Amino acid sequence: MFKYAFFFLTLVSFLFSCMKGQKVDLIIHNANIHVMDDAGSVHEAMAIRDGKVIEVGPERQILNKYRSDEDIDALGKDVYPGLTDAHGHLLMYANQILGVDLTGAKSMDEVIYRCEKYFAKSSNKFIIGGGWDQSLWGNDSMPNNKKLSEVFKNIPVCLYRVDGHAALVNEYLFKKAKIQATNVDGGEVKMVNGMPTGMLLDNAMNFISKLLPAYPSSQVKKAISEIQEELFQYGITGTHEAGIDFKHIQLFKSMISRGQLKLELYAMLMNSPENRAFAMKNGPYRFRNLSIRSFKVFADGSLGSRGALLKKPYTDDHHSHGLLLTSVNEMRNVAQFCLKHGYQMNTHGIGDSANALILDIYKNAFKRNPDHRFRIEHSQVIDPADFVKFSEYAVFPSVQPTHATSDQRWAENRLGKNRLQGAYAYRTLLRQYGMLAIGTDFPVESTNPFFTIHAAVQRKNPSNQPLNGFLAQESLSLDEVIRGMTIWAAFSSFQENELGSLEKGKRANFVIFDKPLESNPSFEQNYAWRTFIRGKMVFALDEL
Repeated sequence: MFKYAFFFLTLVSFLFSCMKGQKVDLIIHNANIHVMDDAGSVHEAMAIRDGKVIEVGPERQILNKYRSDEDIDALGKDVYPGLTDAHGHLLMYANQILGVDLTGAKSMDEVIYRCEKYFAKSSNKFIIGGGWDQSLWGNDSMPNNKKLSEVFKNIPVCLYRVDGHAALVNEYLFKKAKIQATNVDGGEVKMVNGMPTGMLLDNAMNFISKLLPAYPSSQVKKAISEIQEELFQYGITGTHEAGIDFKHIQLFKSMISRGQLKLELYAMLMNSPENRAFAMKNGPYRFRNLSIRSFKVFADGSLGSRGALLKKPYTDDHHSHGLLLTSVNEMRNVAQFCLKHGYQMNTHGIGDSANALILDIYKNAFKRNPDHRFRIEHSQVIDPADFVKFSEYAVFPSVQPTHATSDQRWAENRLGKNRLQGAYAYRTLLRQYGMLAIGTDFPVESTNPFFTIHAAVQRKNPSNQPLNGFLAQESLSLDEVIRGMTIWAAFSSFQENELGSLEKGKRANFVIFDKPLESNPSFEQNYAWRTFIRGKMVFALDEL
């Protein structure tokens, strides 16, 4: 009798637990969940366990099937996979925060004033700054160091242009570097009337880079943590770090081990002997939320500093074609190395000549491995005859739409009207490859992804200029932009089975936006209401 009673009680207990539903860690409901799968599914609720999506479906189905200690009523808000910035610079941004931020300075006098203000409060015996842009000064000519050297006579001063491809140094640092050469492979020491101006372009910056003191790692980590919080407020849960050295691997691992770095970080190694040795030893590498399986290479410089390599001379400088920063032979060598060791090659390509050279190198990669996923970072100016090669050689375009709306003030002056038709051509690139990886290139541009959406869809800057959009025929749809920051960004980093959509089994990285996610002719700012990484909340708007 006792045996039957025990069996009955066990059965009742089992049925009761079934009625209560399967145990999960978190349920999101009353939501507008955009899964970002191939079908474009939208659901009302989601169950999460052990940092992964268990199921997404109708409200009643999820609430009946699962139970949790925590559930969140999303108040009917839009839920998307966490956004990925597919091209950013955490380390560069951290250094800019620690130094003099020259972003938006309207003149050389303002640049010097900001330096003076910084130096008065700093204990450092040097000044490093970044973010100046001469195109905002009413004169598109590169500056010289005359005033800078008069104000700062006895300390090293190095001020990087907004794109990081040019630096203005004072006379003290110039002499300390003992710079003799003016012709540098992949660089230039700017001269006027036979005298140096203090302006160094691209590889010429190597003369002074080893003389600049580094900030303490504790300060760098603190700055990175601040940047991470900035990204979280926008719903960004991952970034592709576009260029690190061997020493930075340990810095990121240390932050991850201490719970300080929660972002999904896909890091690109610079082409150095130490980094190659790391890749040969480890192959594709993973340490928790840090993934490393790509190399970053610079084919040319930037359009803003006239270092982008063009097939024909600049329209506003008939004596210059720009600069080739890495030889074709070396780029071929990197491509072969990457193919051999299972790594991706992500090459910076701005000018039409640089992009043509990269495409030719990638042609051989496609012959060896059609799924190489080699990327061209920026893919900014393309000869119309070369667009089809993105499709033929399976070359992944990685673009930053805010570059188009920032550059529109002077792009035609650099390129001319005809050549402009192959520039910032995101719609054309998408038609060729079928996907785009979309980022910001922060801190060159703002981390704000809503600027990116506005630039890509409306082809306008946050001030809604130009009125009819810049090269508006190359605009993207809102869905395409979001895919470029979610599932396509994941595919561009070999992470599509783990990230990029809210399908069953993938990491529960997602954002609940404060306002509906949309794009209108006039810019409207939005923020994350809640941001989650691996099922854990990392940002809440109302807790600020």
